[in-house]
Amino acid sequence: MEREFLTGREANTYSPLSLAFLGDSVYDTLVREHLLRIANMPVSKLHSAKIKLVCAEFQSAAYEKLAEVLDEKELAVLKRGRNATGNTVPKHADAVEYRRATAIECLFGYLFLLGRNDRIYELFSVMIDGAEIALDND
Repeated sequence: MEREFLTGREANTYSPLSLAFLGDSVYDTLVREHLLRIANMPVSKLHSAKIKLVCAEFQSAAYEKLAEVLDEKELAVLKRGRNATGNTVPKHADAVEYRRATAIECLFGYLFLLGRNDRIYELFSVMIDGAEIALDND
């Protein structure tokens, strides 16, 4: 089965939270792949490292880095995600962090629907560049 991509106009018909629903999975997969490639270790240790990279705090910290490299359309999607209503904030994150994390997930979901995997990898690299990942390799 061949995957069909959407146009920007079609992708914009989805709510920001729906795009974030998809983008969360896209981002999580990128993190898992990244960790697997840099460390061959037990799954429990990979999981612990993953948790630090998929949390709202890490994603929120990457928000400004991403905003600097986005084009106008991407920035508009990021802002739509950040301003989305209906977010319930988990106990371990504050509202600003959670909304900024949702914004990144919204952007990744949007780009995935467009088939812009090259851009997703590029933006993920910006996010992960310089991140200190604690990999206990005992």
